[in-house]
Amino acid sequence: MSQNPSGRSGDLKGRLIQHFRSRHEHAGDASRHVYRGSATDAGTPWPEVPDDYVRFERFPDYKKLSVTRLAADKMGLDNPFFRVHQGVAAATTEIDGRGYVNFASYNYLGLAGHPRVNHAAEEAIAHYGTTVSASRLVAGERPIQQALEQALADNYGVEACLSFVSGHATNVSTLGYLFGPRDLIVHDALIHNSILEGARLSGAARRSFEHNDLDALDRLLSEMRGRYERVLIVVEGLYSMDGDTADLPRLVRIKKRHKALLMVDEAHSLGVLGETGRGLHEHHGVDGREVDIWMGTLSKTLASCGGFIAGSAALVELLRYGAPGFVYSVGISPPLTAAALEALRIMQEEPHRVQRLHERGQAFLKMAREAGLNTGLSEGYAITPVILGGSLKATRASQKLFEGGVNVQPIIYPAVEEKAARLRFFIGALHTEAQFRLAIDTLRRCA
Repeated sequence: MSQNPSGRSGDLKGRLIQHFRSRHEHAGDASRHVYRGSATDAGTPWPEVPDDYVRFERFPDYKKLSVTRLAADKMGLDNPFFRVHQGVAAATTEIDGRGYVNFASYNYLGLAGHPRVNHAAEEAIAHYGTTVSASRLVAGERPIQQALEQALADNYGVEACLSFVSGHATNVSTLGYLFGPRDLIVHDALIHNSILEGARLSGAARRSFEHNDLDALDRLLSEMRGRYERVLIVVEGLYSMDGDTADLPRLVRIKKRHKALLMVDEAHSLGVLGETGRGLHEHHGVDGREVDIWMGTLSKTLASCGGFIAGSAALVELLRYGAPGFVYSVGISPPLTAAALEALRIMQEEPHRVQRLHERGQAFLKMAREAGLNTGLSEGYAITPVILGGSLKATRASQKLFEGGVNVQPIIYPAVEEKAARLRFFIGALHTEAQFRLAIDTLRRCA
């Protein structure tokens, strides 16, 4: 068993272990009631089952994909998705043997492919192999996993952290495990899909408020808080579709007034916000302990893959023994762990990368606005959309840019409303103003 990260008595751990065992015992009880069939079942006549129910090409969603693909072919539009890159995707990339300026990756600080990050991953493979081969709960820990989690906890100034093998699964499993039918999850209307899926899995009541409208959030909680046991507010630090930020100081005041919990998804804000990239709490000068659940991913600034939850020791202990996406999943692999840890160290040692990212983000936003492009709500921190107001228009613009040597993806309905279809530019510290000018001049000619 791992040491209790809070340093407190073993009472909590004992209760958690008993809880874990009881869940397994309950599952065992349920398995004894599995339907076994009978000797007469084999001869029971069944009505004819339509092929629509047993062939994937007959599924309604596949039919929609086929119609969309056919329409694109008729309009001469290439598929902008799943393009194959022949190397590291940074400010530039190579696709089908041709070089492109790249605005379609999350390599914000240019650490993917960094020699130190690569070397750390190689050393981890040599020492631990490519996988830990089983769940950490049953097969044990690796020191490098603990080191990454402690470093992330320190980044937020909180007691503990837990890493998961997938960023999306981090949110789904955490929300699905911690909350239930007597609880309420309130989220920003533009929250990520992983939060929505986790909320659905939990069975909790779910309500949204208009994007960044904290007056609406306050009113909603004034009306509904008393009907539920636990209430969770969920926002993003930096919104991945619009590039704007959450007002953390006011969110903290609201959550305290209504005795709610606050969760901040830092997928796109770690390494981006704050003078040294520590995230939304540094950006606003707020103590990290004021937020109950910090969530982040390892696949963007940290040049790896996976997700994490940081917060109190009790929160992390609960998840370590109960969250299905952790308990029943293999632990994060050694090379991915080492890569993330080394990237975090570089971020902390070289704050000029964050400062350059801020300069680059502001420069792109300024140039785009001066060109008359609709950049929506973007604040110029690594993500800036150019809203074109139609899925067809956005897809055509993406293709024209690609033909001109610029790789940027269209975001179309249903990911956003049809009138909000856009190109989404991810800006990195390694981009140059010349690359911005190429993209913006090309876009002006085709928008």
